[in-house]
Amino acid sequence: MNNKNKLGTKPHYQILDGLRGVAAIIVVFFHLTEPLASSRLTNVVNHGYLAVDFFFLLSGFVIGYAYDDRWDKLTIGGFLRRRFERLQPLVVLGMTLGAIGFYFTDSAIWPLIHTVPVWKLIVVMLIGWTLLPVPLSMDIRGWFEMHPLNSVGWSLFFEYIANILYALGIRKLSNKALAVFVALAGAVLLHLALTSTNGDVTGGWTLNAEHMRVGITRTIFPFFAGLLLSRVARPVHIKNAFLWCSVLVAAVLVMPRIGGAEHLWMNGLYEAFCIIIVFPLIIYIGAGGVVRSQAEEKICKFLGDLSYPLYMTHYVLVYFYVAWVSNHKGITLGQAWPYALLTFSGAMVLAYVSLKLYDEPVRAWLRKKLK
Repeated sequence: MNNKNKLGTKPHYQILDGLRGVAAIIVVFFHLTEPLASSRLTNVVNHGYLAVDFFFLLSGFVIGYAYDDRWDKLTIGGFLRRRFERLQPLVVLGMTLGAIGFYFTDSAIWPLIHTVPVWKLIVVMLIGWTLLPVPLSMDIRGWFEMHPLNSVGWSLFFEYIANILYALGIRKLSNKALAVFVALAGAVLLHLALTSTNGDVTGGWTLNAEHMRVGITRTIFPFFAGLLLSRVARPVHIKNAFLWCSVLVAAVLVMPRIGGAEHLWMNGLYEAFCIIIVFPLIIYIGAGGVVRSQAEEKICKFLGDLSYPLYMTHYVLVYFYVAWVSNHKGITLGQAWPYALLTFSGAMVLAYVSLKLYDEPVRAWLRKKLK
């Protein structure tokens, strides 16, 4: 292997690892309550989708911490190989599991699943392995998704874009230039949030101009704001940082809809405020905090290890849950909670099994093969 790519491993930010897991768990709850809501205004975990923006910011911070001062020993190819090794195994697993379960989710909400030929399913799966967006003509589920076998794949597509932009040139920007870039990206994000026809920043999962614009906007500010934060942040020690940061993350994501249908801009303003101000504050506090006990350290490690497998595999089970809810029209949260709990438990088990029996071994194998 090229000596320029031989890098040691830096210590982890344990609290940030834990927060990633907290956000991933809330994403699962968001997806379990979403099909029971009568509209986007009434979802119990109303802003759960903002976890994606939190992940982008966290990713930018960690990438900056891990690589910003190492480019004298690292090539662009070496950096991208490392990101491929970290991200791609679970992309492949998520798409494969989605394909295996696809025909079993035929339901009132997806009545035409049984008409999809096997060859088309396989083609969509193979494209999904690459994370390239599937055109609308290949939308085999009917939700207008770029990855109809594993819905969450869209955010990984934009994650790769941010990583590539970082490697190709944005990493070279001075702190002042990066601050200007981030400020402009924040202004674009604020404009999106205030002018959205839905009063929120949701979008990014469909291969069309509007969703691509939303996806890029939701990615560029948080990712590169995280990069900037990694460069300029100075540690601040707050007692029980993990607890307080977890409460803040949960409060932001579970916050009820603001402004209702009459004042959509109010909700957009709230979301922009969370992404531009609150999320960087949480990461700043979390990065400066220290774990106070062995138990807290184990919790943070467990949540951090489980976060990415949970995010990348849970929707495979959510498809079954959504199909069940759609076949029982009018069911309430009070009636559905046992099935929701079962799905959540299954998602946690699936994530852990995926981590231990697939992700860790495959990444170890890739490390050897890609040297």
